[in-house]
Amino acid sequence: MPRSALFLALALALQAPLASPLAAQTEATSPARWTPAQAQRWYDKQPWIVGANYIPATAINQLEMWQAATFDPKTIDRELGIARQQFGMNTMRVYLHDLAWQQDPAGMKQRIDAFLAIAARHGIRPIFVLFDSCWDPDPVIGPQRPPIPGVHNSGWVQGPSRSALIDPTQDARLRAYVEDIVGSFGNDDRVLAWDVWNEPDNPGGGSYNASQLAEERTRIEQLLPQVFQWARAKRPRQPLTSGLWIGEDWSPTAGKLTPIQQTQVAQSDVISFHNYEWPEQFEARIRQLRPYGRPLLCTEWLARGNGSNVDTILPIARREKIAMVNWGLVEGRIQTTLPWDSWERPYTLQPPTIWFHDLIRKDGTLYRPREAEIFRQLGAAR
Repeated sequence: MPRSALFLALALALQAPLASPLAAQTEATSPARWTPAQAQRWYDKQPWIVGANYIPATAINQLEMWQAATFDPKTIDRELGIARQQFGMNTMRVYLHDLAWQQDPAGMKQRIDAFLAIAARHGIRPIFVLFDSCWDPDPVIGPQRPPIPGVHNSGWVQGPSRSALIDPTQDARLRAYVEDIVGSFGNDDRVLAWDVWNEPDNPGGGSYNASQLAEERTRIEQLLPQVFQWARAKRPRQPLTSGLWIGEDWSPTAGKLTPIQQTQVAQSDVISFHNYEWPEQFEARIRQLRPYGRPLLCTEWLARGNGSNVDTILPIARREKIAMVNWGLVEGRIQTTLPWDSWERPYTLQPPTIWFHDLIRKDGTLYRPREAEIFRQLGAAR
């Protein structure tokens, strides 16, 4: 619900004594957030950033992508090759997971390094996502369940799990994960940026919305600033961000940002956001975010049945110099060619009239070749 800036400031002040010793220790040693000028200098050195949220077609979620038994470099190489050759993409937004790291820290980093080597061969520098509050809140390491027929993203998992999220004794483990990953790759030129927490204020999505625990949001309000601090303390050369995705007005003068959103805009080196709406609403979001004076990255978009289409959205982004990362790349086990309403009405008898997300069919052919032409043309424009 909307809150005034004064109310938010008082609320945050009241929460300050609850900060953990871990937070205090990190804050004392963490370098500063980039200035707007530093962020703009970084952005000016990049080509127009364009890519997709990526998981190989053979993986149902982050755990299946990153565990040793199901890591699939052959498929990754083929799919990233299509992304570069057919669409001219130069980034991918890729989700990691704390449980995959906990199971096998050294092996996880070896697989990240292998992924980076494949991506670099195709001229692609990923944005890595550390935590995520979307979909199944109870992930389990090991073999993953098969997709639910006809349902959008039926196997995606949150990280940390809700049991870990609400347990302060897990903070040290989560901190170790962040520090190890960012510390290992924070000075690696093959990495473009760090998205520290995807949609932290999302109640889960689908049938999981009603099962969110009351204390989860409070814990995220406490943890999100710490995650920024943990990552920043490793002094990465890449920017940190966490994307806005919900709410009526994100502009700094509207006074409508929640505590979580205030942390996102106050701690992000570059401002990122999600938008799956009509072009006029996409343009309105840009106007709301410009006053922050930082580069803008739209890290989720493309929902054909919802009004967010390549033909209409991407030219606006190119004109406005907004980095663009659509959901997603390849038709696969996450089944995001199906719309969100498939959680209520599974598409088991017939597929939807048009794909919701994604650009490439399972066999490597393009869903709509004209979309690839638009990507290439805009990417080549000066």
